[in-house]
Amino acid sequence: IIVTLFFFLSMLEDSGYIARVAFFMDKLLRKIGLSGRSIVPMLVGFGCTVPAVMATRTLPSERDRKMTILLTPFMSCTAKLPIYAFFVDAFFPKYKALIMIGVYVLGILVSILAALLYKKSIFRGEPVPFVMELPNYRMPGARNVLQLLWEKAKDFLQRAFSVILIATIVVWFLTSFDMHMNLTENKEESILAAVAGVIAPIFKPIGLGDWKICVALVSGFMAKEGVVSMLGVLYKGGVGTAMTAVSAASLIVFSLLYTPCVAAVAAIKREMGRKWAVTVVVWQCLVAWVFALIVNLIGTAIGG
Repeated sequence: IIVTLFFFLSMLEDSGYIARVAFFMDKLLRKIGLSGRSIVPMLVGFGCTVPAVMATRTLPSERDRKMTILLTPFMSCTAKLPIYAFFVDAFFPKYKALIMIGVYVLGILVSILAALLYKKSIFRGEPVPFVMELPNYRMPGARNVLQLLWEKAKDFLQRAFSVILIATIVVWFLTSFDMHMNLTENKEESILAAVAGVIAPIFKPIGLGDWKICVALVSGFMAKEGVVSMLGVLYKGGVGTAMTAVSAASLIVFSLLYTPCVAAVAAIKREMGRKWAVTVVVWQCLVAWVFALIVNLIGTAIGG
């Protein structure tokens, strides 16, 4: 999926279309404190946050670059799609398209609210003037597209693969050993289950107080794709009967907004430093918790 995303972006870049998108979006994005150039990393964020963070290097202003990095994780990456698809199909089959569109719109709206907040607080001032020579439209050349594709894919693999590999090993260890360092096949006795049991009360107000859901969300920090598979293992395929429609909606919203995966956090750390990376994790978990709480309260009130 990521390579496909890079391929089409490379085609658009070589055709001269990307530069025009940035130009036409400049006036709109300036209202929330960004320049038109920020649109490219944010569009990439719908594919994967890691290359989106790396794409901010093209921004000339340090202020714009940092602000864009903090906003890209709110764009719903493709790794979260299995979560939405599973719960929407299980609990809201009549409104699949509407809810899926709504999830993406919510992510965009939250990013706009966050941008306005950043503009008034930690990133005061105006974005740099948009000065760019617009290239002529042309048919993408195969050689240029392949070269751009290779550069993007190579950079992504070099920076993200090692982090993802380490994260996978960590998840395997935490789910395969108990607190006494004994190998166990029962996930309920694992280290990760013990940790989830401690933090479960934090998630109770948003309807996700079951430790099994907490285990899945923690594993989602390593890789978002693992949330659904982990729930399937822990609930033995009975997720649909163990949760309500309200808790499912809360989980969808929380999954949309909470901390990006460890590879994305590592990319943010490289670009902005450890302090900002930790801030992103804590801030997005807080934002996700608040919005999930709102969904849970509204859903509970409507459901009686």
